[in-house]
Amino acid sequence: MTRRDAEVLVVGGGPAGAATAFFLARAGVDVLVLDRARFPRDKPCAEYLSPQASRILGEMGVLERVERAGAAQLAGMRVRAPNGTVIHGEFAASHGYRGFRDRGLALRRLALDAILLGRAREAGARVLESAAVRDLSRDSNGRVDGVLAETDAGRRTIRAALVVGADGLRTVVGRRLGLVKTGRFPRRLAVVAHYAGVEGMGRCGEMHVDARGYTGLADVGGGTTNVAVVLPAAQAGAMAGDPSAFLDRWIAARPHLAARFAAATRLTTPRTTGPFNSRARRAWAPGVALAGDAADFFDPFTGEGIYAALRGGELLTSYAFDAARATTTRRHDIALAAYDRCLRDAFRGKRLVERAVGTVVAFPALFNRAAAVLARRRDMADVLVGVTGDFVPPREVLRPGFLFSLLFSPAPLAAADGSGDGAGGA
Repeated sequence: MTRRDAEVLVVGGGPAGAATAFFLARAGVDVLVLDRARFPRDKPCAEYLSPQASRILGEMGVLERVERAGAAQLAGMRVRAPNGTVIHGEFAASHGYRGFRDRGLALRRLALDAILLGRAREAGARVLESAAVRDLSRDSNGRVDGVLAETDAGRRTIRAALVVGADGLRTVVGRRLGLVKTGRFPRRLAVVAHYAGVEGMGRCGEMHVDARGYTGLADVGGGTTNVAVVLPAAQAGAMAGDPSAFLDRWIAARPHLAARFAAATRLTTPRTTGPFNSRARRAWAPGVALAGDAADFFDPFTGEGIYAALRGGELLTSYAFDAARATTTRRHDIALAAYDRCLRDAFRGKRLVERAVGTVVAFPALFNRAAAVLARRRDMADVLVGVTGDFVPPREVLRPGFLFSLLFSPAPLAAADGSGDGAGGA
């Protein structure tokens, strides 16, 4: 029998990989995490954690650490439609549902990922940094039994009973197996940077939608604002070669944003990420399970990333345990197929909502129509924000009554603040 370096090999040390490693190590599994970076490291991301993410942080024993690191507390979301109409929804509302907390959190990935991976180490997981996975290793039957990685000591094969691909949108693990594909519509990418001194940042995250894309703003603690511009991948040429100049032009072309950035200072070099709308046709193959963005990431508008990564790692634990210690290949595969069903069941409703919202964003007139209703119906806005906060069941948005009110309620003839469509010239 070929010698194994670990029972479970986790590729990727971000939230999905760290959560998977923590829960498995706590259960007594020998876990090795590989990541091509050295921590702490930054990563382009909206950096938003929904209220339910705090439950998993608490289960991992790091919630207080995250808060002590300076995480901002977010009460809800404000969304500005292309015509200037503003939707406001909060997590603490009268719809009868309560999250683990009444606030979301936002913290730089530079700090968050180091905390999570450090906690996995404390639970007993081993971590090998500066280890870039290049390919998968297979046994004589063609089943995955490890990875080929470039490390500080050179190229080596690292073997395990189970490989977990928690290596993000561009997952090497999932793509080498042909499991992952990127959808054609909507297909967006983002440029992300951090600023100090942005005026008017309140207790809510913000989304500003216009005809060319959308801008997300969120306080991430310490007077720092995460700024993410998301636009169709077809417009990638607008930022090619100089994301900083693109970001400057984008903000300057939108008066409602430009005024708030007049005295702001950019703290980090803008970085791009995407394209989004990536999904695995299934989250497993013999010897492999996928978690986090490697399994599914549609669009950042509804803030799906970090909670889904943490929750996916938590869900995977019992199935990965069974697969890693299975005495036959059949039992191994049964465990991983069951994980795939569990993951799909857990996120089916939320993914429908995410896809509906992400698609409507691409049609300004339709978005304006929905915004006009939600601006008048705070109860409906709170429900939608609660769904994006992962504690209101998606069925509350998907039920016929909600959809009928959203699509067929009379809409006002003019925008809430009389502004234009914000198309700009960036």
